[in-house]
Amino acid sequence: MLISIVYDSGYGHTAKQAEGVASGAGRVASAQVELVAVGVAPVDWDVLANSDAIVFGSPTYNGMLNAKLKQFFEDSTKKAWNDLVWCDKIAAGFTNSGAQSGDKLNTLTSMALFAAQHAMIWVGLDLKPGHSSSTGQVSDLNRLGSWLGAMAQSNVDQGAHVAPIASDLQTAAHLGQRVAEIAGRLSAANR
Repeated sequence: MLISIVYDSGYGHTAKQAEGVASGAGRVASAQVELVAVGVAPVDWDVLANSDAIVFGSPTYNGMLNAKLKQFFEDSTKKAWNDLVWCDKIAAGFTNSGAQSGDKLNTLTSMALFAAQHAMIWVGLDLKPGHSSSTGQVSDLNRLGSWLGAMAQSNVDQGAHVAPIASDLQTAAHLGQRVAEIAGRLSAANR
């Protein structure tokens, strides 16, 4: 089973989140994980066509996807869309911004709509919001309270060697594992 993680990272923070998703997906015994950094090397379209799941990741800049992932969505995937190559593949998403909110939900919504246009099956988090009570901690999984995908926050004055914090990376790993498990169940049901 192949899980591809298609992402861009402006300063390295979202790349760390992509690695978290990959580590979580890798917990599932039958999963092979492929990291695909857009704009770094040519995209191997056969890998994406053969993927059981594709997880999208982007920093949130000004409340939106960053330019490289948006360009990938708009320009690069036309053939995949036209031929519905990704139909019934599992899809999910993750994002990071400097602000606690940063309008990250808009970025995840854009990813989910993109996946829907490709007839993909979106998988969100199965975690209730963490850090949402007087006994909550920043170390809680899903501390930023998203259902649509994994969110992370990185202080703008800290590099990727420090941020995002461990709980945000663990939330990303949880999403990766969930995607791989669901892709595995779907794959087994179709045999």
